[in-house]
Amino acid sequence: MRVVIAGAGIVGRSIARELLANSHRVLLVDRSPAAMKISSVPDAQWLLADACEISSLDEAELTDCDVVVAATGDDKANLVVSLLAKTEYGVPRTVARVNNPKNEWLFDEAWGVDVAVSTPRLMTALVEEAVSVGELVRLFTFQQSSTSMAEYTLDPASPVVGRTVGGLPLPADAVLVAIVRGDRPIAPTPDDVLEAGDHLMFLSVPDAEAELRSLLGAP
Repeated sequence: MRVVIAGAGIVGRSIARELLANSHRVLLVDRSPAAMKISSVPDAQWLLADACEISSLDEAELTDCDVVVAATGDDKANLVVSLLAKTEYGVPRTVARVNNPKNEWLFDEAWGVDVAVSTPRLMTALVEEAVSVGELVRLFTFQQSSTSMAEYTLDPASPVVGRTVGGLPLPADAVLVAIVRGDRPIAPTPDDVLEAGDHLMFLSVPDAEAELRSLLGAP
C-alpha cells in the first residue's frame, strides 16, 4: 500500500514509522524546511512542498496513492488536503487529524474525509469500551518503547478522590495525561480536583504500575 502523509511533524513521522514497519510505502510531505528530518524516518520518501497546492500533489503522485493522511497541526490545511485528494485525484481513502475538537463537525464526506481522528474522542471511546471502575486497565503499549497507556476510573472509595492533581505523589515514570469527566476530556492542571467517576489516563512504564495501583487503591 502506498500512503502519502501531509505533515512531517511528530505525528506524521510517528505514523510513517508504524506504516513502514508494516511494509507499506510512505511519502512525507511538508512545506517547512525545518520539518525535513529525513534521518528520523530514513526509509520514507520525502517531499518539501505545500500539500495544499495542486502542483505539489501532482509531484507527490496522488493518482498512484492508496491512502492520504492529513496530519498537519492546522485543521484548515487538513481539510483542504483531504478535499483535493478525494475530488481531484480520487484517492480511495483519506484520514484527517482533528486538532481542535470544535472543528470536528467539519471533518466529513463533504470535505473528502473518510476517517477523522480526534484525540479527545478517541480517548473517550477507549474509556467507554475498555474500562472497569476501580481497576487500572492497560489500553495499549507503544510499539517503539515499553511505555503503555492505562486508564483508571475513580471509585468513590479511592484515596485520591477529592485530592488535587498537583498533590498526587505519582511514580517517577508515570504521567497523568488526561482526565475524562462525563463526555468531556480535560487537560489536567495541578489545581484540578479529582472526582469519583473520573477516568484518568496515564502513560507509564510497566515497573511503575504496581506503585500506581497502590496510590489509586486499585486491586
